[in-house]
Amino acid sequence: MAISKNIVELMGGTIEVESELGKGSCFTLRIPMKWADEEAAKKEENAKHFDVQSVSFEGVRILLAEDNDINAEIAKAILGGVGLVVDRAENGEEAVLRVQSAQAGTYRLILMDIQMPVMDGYQATRAIRAMTDPEKAGIPIIAMTANTFEEDKRAAYEAGMNAHVAKPFDPAVLIQTVADYTGNDPGRK
Repeated sequence: MAISKNIVELMGGTIEVESELGKGSCFTLRIPMKWADEEAAKKEENAKHFDVQSVSFEGVRILLAEDNDINAEIAKAILGGVGLVVDRAENGEEAVLRVQSAQAGTYRLILMDIQMPVMDGYQATRAIRAMTDPEKAGIPIIAMTANTFEEDKRAAYEAGMNAHVAKPFDPAVLIQTVADYTGNDPGRK
């Protein structure tokens, strides 16, 4: 009961108990919830029906900043399956260094994990956005994280990220989001 009370209070809610000897107890939880943004919900629903086979990214190079080897392999398999060339950085600092040292236009997009060692995704995004080369500073950056609360999405946008994809990710949602930010139209092969 104490654990439940703590969780409910952390979520900004209340828990009430009515108990009658010999009859039982009634527990009432009240947790404030925000309605999902209609536009975001529609976009996510459309992405779930996105035909992954209808788009081609042949030769489009992106940077994947992901410290977890398994997550990186899964992402690379999905992204490589539609023709994307994926370079991997194992932490935020490495991602920043790769963007700095690459020729402008090398990367069309960055998929950025949030929780990484050395430099997290928020710090790396801020460092990229602060670069003096406007093309490098303006690379679309998509957050990839298991943290999907509204405050997590807001933090990603405030750091300068363009979009947010939840992990574990739905391949169609990931590909649709990449297509949205690389300008690759479905049907173009």
